[in-house]
Amino acid sequence: MKKYAVIVAGGEGNRAGGSVPKQFQMLGDVPMLWWSVRAFHEEDSSTEIILVLHPGFFDDWDILYSELPEKDRSIKVRLSCGGRSRAESVRNGLMSVPDAGDALVAVHDAARPLITREIIARGWNAAIENGAAVPAVPMTDSIRLVSESGNVAVPRKDYVKVQTPQVFSASLIKNAYSRADITSMTDDASVAEAAGHRIALFDGSPYNMKVTDPLDIRIAELLLNTFS
Repeated sequence: MKKYAVIVAGGEGNRAGGSVPKQFQMLGDVPMLWWSVRAFHEEDSSTEIILVLHPGFFDDWDILYSELPEKDRSIKVRLSCGGRSRAESVRNGLMSVPDAGDALVAVHDAARPLITREIIARGWNAAIENGAAVPAVPMTDSIRLVSESGNVAVPRKDYVKVQTPQVFSASLIKNAYSRADITSMTDDASVAEAAGHRIALFDGSPYNMKVTDPLDIRIAELLLNTFS
């Protein structure tokens, strides 16, 4: 079964600070986005990796790729142009994925550099069984529902936090993106759900964090040093 990883790094990443977008900032010996590329390649070297970048950063990427450690330059990636939103970037990346019925595609945010081979493998297996699957972790904080009339406590056991990679039958997610109004959708499961598909959950990890601001970068560095 052919597998494709669409790694979304199309944003400008301004909130993380620094002179370059967060996905290009160094974590250890490589740019942040490369940790995700490495993980998918190490989980299965036959996985075809599609990297979605803002078109204004293609030249920057050429320079960064040339400066990767020698062992990493053997990993091949295909570039795709990012769009005005995450959803548009994913749609663009999916254009590089064929409609083959037995193909799978994982959509992953480059801003989650602590993705592991184990989570990726669970995602592929869950998508084979269910067609559409996303990683999730339990809520540990108390949460409240906020509305115009005020706010009220809700049971955290009824909610989970959703992560990436979100994994699908290629034909399912491509068809869903071609049909959906993606204007207000923030993840791929929402697009698939809007097209009438049920979403299965598989175990994510509390360490599979999303890097957003400068403090997150420091935390990610600490965790990578701890686990590597």
